[in-house]
Amino acid sequence: MHPADLLRIRSSRRHPGGQVTMVGMNPTVRRLPGHTPLVLDSPHSGTIYPADFAHACDLAALRTAEDTHVEKLYDFAPALGVHWVEALFPRSYLDANRNVTEVDVSLLDGPWAGPVETDPKVLSKVRLGKGLIWRTTDEGVPIYTRQLSVAEVEARIAQCWQPYHMAVSQAIEAAHAPRGYSIHINCHSMPAVASSHATEFPGEAHADFVVGDREGTTASPALSQLVCEHLVAQGYSVSYNHPYKGVELVRRYGDPARHRHSIQLEINRKLYMNERTLEMTPEASALKDTLRSLVELLLKTDPRQL
Repeated sequence: MHPADLLRIRSSRRHPGGQVTMVGMNPTVRRLPGHTPLVLDSPHSGTIYPADFAHACDLAALRTAEDTHVEKLYDFAPALGVHWVEALFPRSYLDANRNVTEVDVSLLDGPWAGPVETDPKVLSKVRLGKGLIWRTTDEGVPIYTRQLSVAEVEARIAQCWQPYHMAVSQAIEAAHAPRGYSIHINCHSMPAVASSHATEFPGEAHADFVVGDREGTTASPALSQLVCEHLVAQGYSVSYNHPYKGVELVRRYGDPARHRHSIQLEINRKLYMNERTLEMTPEASALKDTLRSLVELLLKTDPRQL
């Protein structure tokens, strides 16, 4: 399928209304303002593949990088007053959940003028080919047979990363201001079994949910445990901070000392979709009921009282 066809198909399946940041004729970010202390964001569910991507691998391989359908799992949330932010560009084009310092300089045709990450733990993803701009798919398939110009990477940051982070920052500020606290859930999905180049635990069978708060640094541990306990009570298996602790979006915006709580929530794709065809399964309905119950619980929760 040609990317332009995919763009037309996928654009028709998004939330109606809201604020959309435009790049040329293509939207990159959708923000739906709310009126509660709760913010949800989905940085990896975008399916609009830009014409300038110029990737070498086929589209089917690229689509395995998507957190496909995550935006549909939470489509009830804006009606409950939840702030919603969604990336429309694909994760393999630019990963909004990475810092702009996580540049894989081996991809570039010239020197990078900005700072480059040096922390070995942070660089582990870059070594796997999963920096700000992906080098390979989760299965290790090269995405490009060319080097990228510094200018095009800078353009992706300006057109995608900056608008996305601005939208998340604005949503959290708006959620926090009225009551003095905010809860931010960074929404993701994960394969049932870790791929060879996805994490440092290839082949690991994932729990139904992974709740991450970077070892209690981005959210109150009591709030994170409330989320874990609620999901366990619904009959799901839950892992806490393994193998996903949370990355840039919770790191950047979580500040529990200032009553700004950010939690990364990973959902096992086997609970709602066929990972081969990417089609949603009937089980998605029960999962959405669980997610709605979690959102309703968080809407009633003041983390200062935990």
